[in-house]
Amino acid sequence: MREWHILNLGAGWQSTALYVLSTRGEESEFVPKFDFAIFADTQDEPQAVYKHLEFLKTLGGPEIVVVTKGSLGNDLTNGVNSTGQRFASIPAYTRAPGDKIEGQTRRQCTKEYKTDVMDLWIKRNVLGVKPRCSVPDDVLVHRYLGLSYDEPKRVARVKGRYAGNVNPTGLMPIFDDGPPRSERKGTSWATPHFPLFEMEWSRADCGAYLKELGISAPRSACVFCPYHSNEEWRAIRAVPEDWARACEIDRRMREHDAICNKGLEKRLYVHRSCVPLDQADIDEKENAMELYRLGSAECEGGCFL
Repeated sequence: MREWHILNLGAGWQSTALYVLSTRGEESEFVPKFDFAIFADTQDEPQAVYKHLEFLKTLGGPEIVVVTKGSLGNDLTNGVNSTGQRFASIPAYTRAPGDKIEGQTRRQCTKEYKTDVMDLWIKRNVLGVKPRCSVPDDVLVHRYLGLSYDEPKRVARVKGRYAGNVNPTGLMPIFDDGPPRSERKGTSWATPHFPLFEMEWSRADCGAYLKELGISAPRSACVFCPYHSNEEWRAIRAVPEDWARACEIDRRMREHDAICNKGLEKRLYVHRSCVPLDQADIDEKENAMELYRLGSAECEGGCFL
């Protein structure tokens, strides 16, 4: 059996902690020496994330591979979609005619611009699998994700995606090793690992560990991600380039020629108040319930980490 150990690097607190632990050889019972760390670049991350990636490369740790499908923001508003469907949807908030705030659009961005891109790079460049060919049975990729002890539901969801072992409700996977590889419907050639969960490290523990080493890490997410809290929107506003890009994408999603609103009567917004981002009251302090809702809706091991 040929095996590889690869880190999904989001460049936030949690995956940064795993990268540093591997580089320093600490907690080796849970964190191996990675063969690679992969960062899937939407080309619309905050400037702080790109600076942080360059810093990580100076630590002498595992090779950091940056892969990309292109600019999510550009594709979202200008992309060519041969099927005529909305392109690379983000979970934008919707306001219907008559100013009724209704909900959110379907989230496809994590899968299309994070997980699928990393999976394809591994299959082509590590496993040598050609298009339309299956992954050989004698290979196994160990994927390490920075989901922490305070995220048990996300750990379970991601484990289910890899195993294809989901209960009939479709809401929660069975938390075990799953069916035999030949019977799986998920990413059968890879096995997910959650070292932070096994070590009982929370996101705060990761931050404390990095702080002791004099390392700071940003929160990794597109500048226009609808799951930002107001505090995070204020941080984006503090960087003119990031704020201009976020406001541009927010505005473009409501223009008549944007692919993402093709055939959609509702108007799309990145801020949950359903007003243009540059007019939203991001100085308002959210209550605990609002923050919990935003946090619990985060994507599965691709962003934020």
